[in-house]
Amino acid sequence: MGASGNIGRTPANRGFVIVAVLWILLALSSLAIIFSAYLAASARALAASDIALQTEALVSAGLELTAYQLTLTDEKTRPQYGAFHFGLDDASVNVSFTSEAGRLDLNYASKEMLIGLFVVLGAGKDAASEYADRIVGWRTRPAQGSENVEAARYNALGYAPRQGLFTHVNELALVAGIPEAFVDRVLPFVTVFNGGPDVDPTIAAPEVALAVNKASGKDQEGFGLSALGASAPSPNGGLSAGSQAPTAQTAASTAQSPCYRIAISIRFRNGHRTNSEAVIALGDKAEPYRVLSWQNDVEPRMTVLPRKRG
Repeated sequence: MGASGNIGRTPANRGFVIVAVLWILLALSSLAIIFSAYLAASARALAASDIALQTEALVSAGLELTAYQLTLTDEKTRPQYGAFHFGLDDASVNVSFTSEAGRLDLNYASKEMLIGLFVVLGAGKDAASEYADRIVGWRTRPAQGSENVEAARYNALGYAPRQGLFTHVNELALVAGIPEAFVDRVLPFVTVFNGGPDVDPTIAAPEVALAVNKASGKDQEGFGLSALGASAPSPNGGLSAGSQAPTAQTAASTAQSPCYRIAISIRFRNGHRTNSEAVIALGDKAEPYRVLSWQNDVEPRMTVLPRKRG
């Protein structure tokens, strides 16, 4: 009996108990490390979610304030561009807005205007004319009963041209024959929200203003209406087959658009920064504005307000 009562106190058993306790402590410490890592990840996720929610609210506030400023005046005296700043909670917000009339509309710009922009951006005359033809072909509905020559160009690409209005400027990358690098060069100067063929050169980027001058015949250096064969309007086809594009002189007139592009830069007190861009269309008293496009985390860029050019 005495011998059997001491079995649990042998050195071997005591060592086994110690090892078991150490394994339990190791498991508990591993669990604590995992739990702390989970808490840290959760905190970061919550912080990111909190910033995302704040960003959305601040961008919405920027859009609301912009629409409010623009609707204070009537359409004839409405500013074509502007900027303001406001602070809310722990964020500082800079807002700038510009009418979409400062960009060429891919759906309505005349072939001459498109060629003018492409030449200004570095394309040769023949290449610029080809790019413009392909854009017109993409947006033009073929006449009923006629051969769809434009669609045949896309057979090797595995898809068909829209032959209707562009829905997004990035759709330009799908147009046959335009190099990807050149598409990237064109995108900052075009839109699908202008709503008409005209461009206001007084608020447009210098490249667009020069394209307007070229298309209107004011800049004849190496480029002119006679060289383009633009004595008569060319088919536009933005809405229906056989519709006519405006003359270059009309396209060079001062234009207005109900749509505005709004750049919003937010700086939080903790140093986090974010840049957003949206396009709104002004409406009526029942619906003051509609958001047509909204993009967060856009590439930051220097905001330079256009200067009126006489």
